[in-house]
Amino acid sequence: MTDAEARLRAVAAWDVPALRGGLATLGELDDRFPSWRARLDTVVRTVADGGSWSGPAAAQARELLLRLSTTAAALDAGLTGSRAECTRLAQEAVLAADRAATALALAPELPVPLGVALTDADTLAAAVDRLVLGPGSTAPAVAAAREALAAAEAVESAAGRATDALPPVPSAGPSGRGGPPEPPAGIAPGAVARWWAALPVADQLALVGTSPAELGALDGVPAWARDRANRVLLRRAIEDPRADDDLRAVARVVAELLADEEARGRTAQLHLLDLPGNRVAVAFGDLDSADVVALVVPGMTITPADDLDGVAGDARDLAGAARRAEPTLAVATVAWLGYRAPQFLYSATNRRAATAGGAALDAALTGLAAARTAAGRPPARTTVVGHSYGTVVIDEAADRPGRLAADAVVLLGSPGMEDDAAALEAAEVHDAASPADPISWSGWFGTETWAGRFGSTGLPVDAGTGHSGYFDRDRPTLGAMGEVVVGRRPG
Repeated sequence: MTDAEARLRAVAAWDVPALRGGLATLGELDDRFPSWRARLDTVVRTVADGGSWSGPAAAQARELLLRLSTTAAALDAGLTGSRAECTRLAQEAVLAADRAATALALAPELPVPLGVALTDADTLAAAVDRLVLGPGSTAPAVAAAREALAAAEAVESAAGRATDALPPVPSAGPSGRGGPPEPPAGIAPGAVARWWAALPVADQLALVGTSPAELGALDGVPAWARDRANRVLLRRAIEDPRADDDLRAVARVVAELLADEEARGRTAQLHLLDLPGNRVAVAFGDLDSADVVALVVPGMTITPADDLDGVAGDARDLAGAARRAEPTLAVATVAWLGYRAPQFLYSATNRRAATAGGAALDAALTGLAAARTAAGRPPARTTVVGHSYGTVVIDEAADRPGRLAADAVVLLGSPGMEDDAAALEAAEVHDAASPADPISWSGWFGTETWAGRFGSTGLPVDAGTGHSGYFDRDRPTLGAMGEVVVGRRPG
């Protein structure tokens, strides 16, 4: 028996089902690993902060956990690359085993041994084959054997690349580098989320201090890190004597809101702080772990200095309504003043501010979803609630490339939408329009949301609800919105 025949018999005997089963187990490990890393990194951050444990033992534990996090980060990236090569390995192994078995089954039809036919194309048998089968032809057994051997070589190459993708255990300091990497610029939120998830905790924590402005505004970075980075900026704005007085005043409004929330024992996250751009977003609850998330997008004349407390009150009331609708779910809501709202009537009659705001809202929603996916967490049910001109912002967000990362949209007192409810790209679209609200009847920006041709589901409203009354606690619309947030059919 020639070496080629022995090789073919070995390949034909491969236990491909067992191989695929083992690779499936590896795939399951790879799928669970990011979630395990996220839990580990939460523990590492807690110990690294030093708030609950100090002393020599705490320092040793901190060093150990940071190294473990660094190793886990490297292994996470390596597993992903190795898994891709293993997928190719399995595909080639199926082909190799099948073609090897076919070649061995057809070999008795050859006038010479299969090994000879493979190695000597000038044999009399090969010449006879060409005469019978045509010029350039190859006997089926030989063709199958060649395919099997080529696939077997591909399996070996893929196995080598899969092994090479697994990194050595880092032996340097916690990050294995001279310092934290620079935050990326100009890339999509999904790519940002993958970049962040690949970093060890040591680098993540370092970036909070070295690049807070970039990190705090970077969609795709998880909420805990954006919150820490933005609080660094907030503290600087308040303490810097050279800071602009108006910007410092806004910073104080934000700081007081956060302090009041935390004094009541509730979680608050500063998700966006763009003082020069007059943009702020504050979350009530943990955006990284909540079961359901809702963003409240306000309308014209809204500014952080004058209206953050009011929009925050609406967001908190919405969270309360959601918890009453489904007490078992963890809820997070966001007062999203993430765009520069038009301040005058003439600027509110065009879509310029909404176009810029829609791009920001689309990136924010995509970033929230991507950050959780990259950390191995299940997605949150996400609702976007727009009021007045804020509904136009949602309309523009849905026009951006890709689907809007929201399960439900709620339109309150809308001045009209460009197309119909289906164009908003959410599975559920609800609206509330009161007879006492002239804005909802104006149709300034397109089809009235209450019109049958628009195609949304109406929420209950009191006939006397004014344009700013949809969040009123004593009216039915707020409770219905809470049911939407948790995924229940209102009413």
